[in-house]
Amino acid sequence: MRKDRPKQGLTVMVRGDDLNGAMRVLKKRMQEEGIFNEIRERVGHKTRGEKKRLQRAAGRRRWLKKVYKLKEQGLWNE
Repeated sequence: MRKDRPKQGLTVMVRGDDLNGAMRVLKKRMQEEGIFNEIRERVGHKTRGEKKRLQRAAGRRRWLKKVYKLKEQGLWNE
């Protein structure tokens, strides 16, 4: 393995014999990367209504995020 290439995947160092601490750090990193959500999407089947509901919720989150940023910049009048 070459030293100048970045490592692939997630790595966690186990300090001493603290395996529980290392597992906690690994789960947190996996949560931040969105791995749990991806696994959940691949495993289960979603009905058409559930897909539509999730898309609507994601659109609302995007809209609220956009409005929040415009309000911070002073470009949103309300």
